[in-house]
Amino acid sequence: MNKNKKYTEQQEKLARFAKALGHPARIAILDFLAKRDTCFFGGINDELPIAKATVSQHLKELKNAGLIQGEIEGPKVKYCINRENWALAKRAFGEFFCNCQSKKGNCC
Repeated sequence: MNKNKKYTEQQEKLARFAKALGHPARIAILDFLAKRDTCFFGGINDELPIAKATVSQHLKELKNAGLIQGEIEGPKVKYCINRENWALAKRAFGEFFCNCQSKKGNCC
């Protein structure tokens, strides 16, 4: 690839979402949070079979990608799905998979 060419903003955004979704623990965390009508107060490690330190690292990745949001309130943290970016990720992946379909069927 030509070093002078840059990735599009859409490609970079999609890659950030894909990286955040690239671990089963993060999928489990997102699944857990997405099933709630309100933000979750407490330790996600109490709800999922994941160590507290591991949860922190995964939450950081998900937050950096913009898929969740959280606030520290006293000794506990409040987490929830970032619905705006959730919808953006859904649309971006849908467009990506739709646009990347082979025109002639299988290539192999």
